[in-house]
Amino acid sequence: MDMKEMQKAVYQNKLDKGFNVTDINLEFCLLYGEVAEAYEAWLKKTGTVGEELADVAIYLLGLSEILGLDLQAEIERKMEINRRRHYEMKNGVLQKTEAVTE
Repeated sequence: MDMKEMQKAVYQNKLDKGFNVTDINLEFCLLYGEVAEAYEAWLKKTGTVGEELADVAIYLLGLSEILGLDLQAEIERKMEINRRRHYEMKNGVLQKTEAVTE
């Protein structure tokens, strides 16, 4: 299953179960909550970090589908932008400088 198929499957599951598919603010809040749960699982070493990160991915896929975004294409585009970025250490902090052009 590719990412676009996963987006559609997550969205369909939300519809099938009666979960929210219209309140974007709520979806962002729920996604934030899942990230917090993943962090807490990691911090407390509960052994459920993978499951919590899967929840983060599921919420992100669902939100992407609700917003009509192709998350895979967006990730690929952003990875290329990041690959071209240049960073420098300034006063002990890694800071973004100009993008590298080829």
